[in-house]
Parts: sequence; structure tokens; C-alpha cells
Amino acid sequence: MIDLALVWVGIIGLGVLIYVVMDGFDLGIGILFPFIQGHQERDVMMNTVAPVWDGNETWMVLGGAGLFAAFPLVYSTVLSALYLPIIFMVVALIFRGVAFEFRFKAHRSKPLWDQAFIWGSFFSSFFQGVILGAYIQGIETQNGIYSGGALDWLTPFSLFVGLGVVIMYSALGCSWLIMKTEADLQAKMYELMPKLIITLLIVFGAVSIYTPISHPEIAQRWFSLPNLFYFSPVPVLVLICSGLILKACAQRKDAQPFVLTLGLVFLAFTGFVISLWPNIIPPTVSIWQAAAPESSMKFALVGAVILIPIILTYTFLSYWVFRDKVRIGDEGYH
Repeated sequence: MIDLALVWVGIIGLGVLIYVVMDGFDLGIGILFPFIQGHQERDVMMNTVAPVWDGNETWMVLGGAGLFAAFPLVYSTVLSALYLPIIFMVVALIFRGVAFEFRFKAHRSKPLWDQAFIWGSFFSSFFQGVILGAYIQGIETQNGIYSGGALDWLTPFSLFVGLGVVIMYSALGCSWLIMKTEADLQAKMYELMPKLIITLLIVFGAVSIYTPISHPEIAQRWFSLPNLFYFSPVPVLVLICSGLILKACAQRKDAQPFVLTLGLVFLAFTGFVISLWPNIIPPTVSIWQAAAPESSMKFALVGAVILIPIILTYTFLSYWVFRDKVRIGDEGYH
């Protein structure tokens, strides 16, 4: 018999991972804007994602809709606990989206829309990280209802994870621009990428140390035998990927930094799942306790089976059509 709760966890997890990857480098480009001052180079940066940026956010909608359909308890509890950072994130995404559209039409106000794009990208990334940090910390519930305060999410750890996500998205955006650009802009990204990767490693290390120290159940998950042997490849592979990224940048490889950075994101996501499994409302509510009735999950699964292949197909086609490098002087986004 198929475990529908597990199926839906897989669907939602896939949606979240694809969103982090696709909108991650998209947001990262906005965060990297301050490092590039030339208007033409900034145009090139935006044009690398202009055909796909709004489609990338489809996966956030899929993840949220899947959560509402399959795990309504999680949807209500997590949103109640994290309303403020979620609202801040959405407002930042709105500013960023408007800036994306208006910047290419503006003349005198172009610097203003540059700033809207920068800060919209930064704060939407930052608050995604704050949400993640607050989720890892755990959500206080009583009889399935959120019982914490309005600002329980606001802790030094959640703020640190927020900055960590900003750095991770910056690294994704930098590696994307290495792959999609050339000449001076690409050279600047080659110089910036090693600094971002080293900083990201420090963030990973700090989170990996703090989390098991503050959560004994997570420490037990990682360091008890035989789990230690099963899970030890994750940090080892993080170090290997990081070393290969540094080597690829030194050798001026175009595609390798991006592919390897995707590997780092996948490993970080794997570590997150290992740490919290099988709880979907940490630290106590499991995926089976929070699952919707089986009939509801079956009904929603029919729609998911139809829609997800369609979304994957048009996503692949859009990236395939616009797979070439973007150069200064190419026709821009209109």
C-alpha cells in the first residue's frame, strides 16, 4: 500500500528544493548588484534571468498549495507562527518584481529601481532564511494549535540563518553569471565566487555546530551509531564540492561552478531533512500525525500528477530556449 503522506512529503520537498535552486540564483543576482556599477553590465545580469524569473516562483506556489492540501495542520500552525517574516518576504518579493518590470522602462528613475531590486532581493532572501531558522528551532504547539508568541521567530539563530541564505543565494547567482556571461563581468564573478564559497562554508559549519548543541535529539540523530557512518558522507561531500568549486574558478571553467554549487544546495537540503525527519512541525509532530485524511490526499494527488509534468516541461523548454550566454548589446527585456 502506498504511503500517501510520504508521497506528499516528496512532492512538497521537490517543490521547495527546485524553488530554492531556481529562485535562489535569481535572487542572488539582485544581491550581487552592488558589486557591479555599470548599467550595461547590470542589464546583462538581469537579462540572464529575464525570460524565466517569474516562472521560477511557480514552485513556491506549488509547495504552499501542496502543504495546504496534504498537511493542513502544518499550513495553519507554521503560518500562525511565522506570519510576520512571511509577510515581510512577500512584500520584498513584490518590490523586487515591480522593480524588474519598471527598471527596463525607466530612465531618470533607473537608479531608484536598481535599489528596489537590490533590497527586494536581499530582504526576500533574508526572510526566507529567517523562516528556515525559526522552523529548525521548533514551533511551540498545544493540541495542534500554535501556542507561542508573535515574535518567537526573532532569535539570533534565525537572523544568522537569514544571512546564511543570503550568502547561499549570492553564491548561486554568482555561479549562474559565470555560466551565462563573458568578458569583464564573468571575470568579476570568478574573483567573487571563492570569497562567497569560503563564507558559505563558515555558515554551514556554524549551523552544523549550533544545531546539535541546542537540540539533543538532532545530535542523537547524527552522531549515534550506526547513523554516524551513514550520514558522514554529507559533510565530506560539502568539503569536496567546495574544493572543486575553488579549483573550477581558478581554471576558469564556465559550467562547473554552477553545477557544483547546486550540489552544495542539495547537500544542505539533505542535512536539513536528516536533522528533522520524521517531524514536519519540529520538534514533536510527525508527518503522519499532521497528514490530511487519505481521501483528501488522493484527490489532490490527481491534480499534482497532471500539473507537475506540465510545469516541468515548460520550465525545461524555457531554460533550453534561452540556454546561450547573454552579452552586452543583446536585445534586452521589454
